Amino acid sequence: MKLLLLLFCVSIYSQTVLYFDGNNAMNYLNQQCDLGPRYPGSSGHTKAIQVYKKHFEKYSDDVMLFDDYVIHPHSLDSIQLTNIFSRLNPEINNRILLMAHFDTREIADKDLNQDNQKKPILGANDGASGIAVLMEMVRFLNQNPLSNLGVDFLLTDGEDMGKPGDADSWALGAKVFSDRIPSPLPFAAICVDMVGDTELTLPIERHSYMQAPQLVLDIWKLAQELGYAQFQMELGRAIIDDHTAFYNKTGIPSIDIIDFDYPNKNINYWHTLEDTPDKCSAQSLEAVGTVLINYLYRLDLGMNE
Repeated sequence: MKLLLLLFCVSIYSQTVLYFDGNNAMNYLNQQCDLGPRYPGSSGHTKAIQVYKKHFEKYSDDVMLFDDYVIHPHSLDSIQLTNIFSRLNPEINNRILLMAHFDTREIADKDLNQDNQKKPILGANDGASGIAVLMEMVRFLNQNPLSNLGVDFLLTDGEDMGKPGDADSWALGAKVFSDRIPSPLPFAAICVDMVGDTELTLPIERHSYMQAPQLVLDIWKLAQELGYAQFQMELGRAIIDDHTAFYNKTGIPSIDIIDFDYPNKNINYWHTLEDTPDKCSAQSLEAVGTVLINYLYRLDLGMNE
């Protein structure tokens, strides 16, 4: 596993830089938000699953839906979650997993207006942005196939249902999926979450550095070499997200690319009704997507040497 990650050490200056279409990704972000809030049990949630299924069936080799029932942390009712899993190059054993959550929070509990705190959020950044990156990535990879690397995509449900102060009540979809992830298993996993912020800043999430330090360094160094200053070579806060749930269940090195200060350290749109598409940008999505596709292609090339 470590050897596979070290094979990435190839100079980018001798290779072509590939560019991710941030405008396409932004269109995917808007498409999701047009469905309305997408929390489990909502009509937007049901519609979103069909949109994702159709998209990934078009661009990937295999798509599987995993339905599970969990206890809702707030109501204590049983509720169905649907994780969506797809594969490119399913015949290849050397695999990497890209994940993002598609569900949105059912309550805007961080909104400064108390009248809004029981309303569902739209989730442009916290929900749609990570999925938008994966939707454009699978399209790009379908049209520009990798030769030696298999790529798995996981769209997780139930990430944002948790109760503050209860770490076990978050990332429920990633937890139940991790119990039955299909073989062959990936050697690493990358989660993208809240990556559409117009003021995007991406310090290194602390759990990520603890779980997969070499993977973190490879990606952040590549970002710097490509000129994407949004990736800051400094430790940020520790965040409970799908990558921690996945790692704790599987032991597979997992990292999170996330900007938790949305939009900045002084103003908060996270878990508020302000989380809308006008707070997001194609440039931010392009930065994250470009770094990731170049990482995958260089990893693919390294496996052939």
